[in-house]
Amino acid sequence: MTVKVCSLSSGSSGNCQYIETENTKLIIDAGFSGKRIEQLLSEIEVDPRTLDGILVTHEHIDHSKGVGVLSRRYDIPVYANENTWKGMESIVKNVKTHNTKVFSTNRNIELKDVLIHPFNVSHDASEPVGYIIFNNKTKLSFVTDTGWINEGIKKKISNSHFYFMESNHDVRMLMEGSYPMMLKKRIMSLKGHLSNDDAADVLSEVLRGENEIVLLAHLSQDNNKPDLAYSTVRNGLLSQGFDVDNDIRLNMTNRDGISGIYSL
Repeated sequence: MTVKVCSLSSGSSGNCQYIETENTKLIIDAGFSGKRIEQLLSEIEVDPRTLDGILVTHEHIDHSKGVGVLSRRYDIPVYANENTWKGMESIVKNVKTHNTKVFSTNRNIELKDVLIHPFNVSHDASEPVGYIIFNNKTKLSFVTDTGWINEGIKKKISNSHFYFMESNHDVRMLMEGSYPMMLKKRIMSLKGHLSNDDAADVLSEVLRGENEIVLLAHLSQDNNKPDLAYSTVRNGLLSQGFDVDNDIRLNMTNRDGISGIYSL
């Protein structure tokens, strides 16, 4: 069986990604109400009772809002590092002991037919992580909510078949927008968010041009536009010699709904 991936939604108002292998069904983050995530899963005909786990990147509410209710309602294990558990305690509230899975960042997690590698990212949260998921020879990398991708992360995510990559803001829109300067500086800091240009730079270093799937994610509602993010990253890859139309499958996520099911 192929690996299936679907972005149920991605943006500053909420995030939830779905991954399915032959024996495992996971979501990364649950940043909406339980009811909304149930609705999103139903659109791709997935019963939340069949989920094997919720992987949490960090405690911010647009990533953790529905974690607790989904775990309690459907008896789903929740995976997060100790600092994220502490940070999201007031949001997720009580999770049953047998569903409280505490991992160490940068150490692999084995779950049925997948190997999960959580790695450090740079964001203003307690101990934020990205995830690499392996199934047989398929490798998927999920990198959002980080202001910086260092050489170590690039090395870890390279040679992936699927990239879920933050492309949060357009620098000009952000600087000319209405946000207070303190917030603008926070977004542009090393512990903020990647810009469209940042995403293009990182992808140009890790892509091989071997038909990888790239989803641009976590777009700001106020400081970005889907067509702007797409064109910026596309043009950046073209400038580095990539044949974007034939060798890379560049697509967008949707902040308010699913963005299609991708099979690898």
